[in-house]
Amino acid sequence: MKTVILEKPGSLHLTETAPPAEPGPGEALVRVHRVGICGTDLHAYRGRQPFFSYPRILGHELGVEVVSVDPHTESSLRAGDYCAVEPYLNCGACSACRRGRMNCCSLLQVLGVHTDGGMRELITVPIEKLHRSETLPLEHLALVETLCIGAHAVDRADLAPELPTLVIGAGPIGLTAVAFARLAGADVAVMEIDENRMRFVQENLGVEHLIDGRGDVEAQLRAVFGGDLPLTVFDATGNARSMMNALGLIEQGGSVVFISLVQDDITFPDPEFHRRETTLISSRNATSADFARVVQTLETGAIDLAPWLTHSAPPETLTGEFPSWLQPENQVVKAMLHF
Repeated sequence: MKTVILEKPGSLHLTETAPPAEPGPGEALVRVHRVGICGTDLHAYRGRQPFFSYPRILGHELGVEVVSVDPHTESSLRAGDYCAVEPYLNCGACSACRRGRMNCCSLLQVLGVHTDGGMRELITVPIEKLHRSETLPLEHLALVETLCIGAHAVDRADLAPELPTLVIGAGPIGLTAVAFARLAGADVAVMEIDENRMRFVQENLGVEHLIDGRGDVEAQLRAVFGGDLPLTVFDATGNARSMMNALGLIEQGGSVVFISLVQDDITFPDPEFHRRETTLISSRNATSADFARVVQTLETGAIDLAPWLTHSAPPETLTGEFPSWLQPENQVVKAMLHF
């Protein structure tokens, strides 16, 4: 079967591998139709992804079709069902799993990161990690995992209606935080340095408050929020300097949520941290409940994903096109591999 392998940084190859065996207990065999290209994939291509080893079959944002289900496992899934894949393989036994925090399992393996993922025609996955939809197209199912990252972060922040909120970074993960913060009723501003991204959030997500990160950010925020700073700030930049600066952009008693993951130390002045009585929150992956909720949200049409899908390629041309998706001038919002 066709398989795309990242052999080492900068070296992506299309090859043939043997198809997987029939599904075992608790498993389903699925055909991969769509693979969303994530920042994790781009970082791995550059050689900058934490907890990553080579060679690796990338791909954890998957829109799939069920081929077969283990006949000895009770399941409502049937051949032909379209599903999103929850790509987080947790142990089920550690303290985090026992407390229902499977997204931060101490032995967590993410498809396409810690173990081989979905850039191949067929893959076997646990049945419980499949989230079916009878209405969503495969392209949208492949974006469910991305949206879950933002949905989970917004839940972690416990946003209230009309809460002054800033999202820093309007890449794909930032967009998901914007979408779910707005659905929560928060008063959302978005900070960016890229004019194309600022235009995108204004035209496609209805964001009115745009903060130019190249200017006087504090003055712009106070102008937007009636003289105050935001009470919640999400950082989705993947930039350590931005993450550290975010701690100075909240109002007294405010919260900062780090969605990004970087290979750097994050430092800040403790007196300023305590003066604000800051709440600092990290957000990691998502839960099964997040996946179910995001699928349901998309089925209602609450988020229009069509403008997000800007680039795509089949496996035969992916290896040539992939490097261009790292270039800002190509204005990639979301790229996708289609088998």
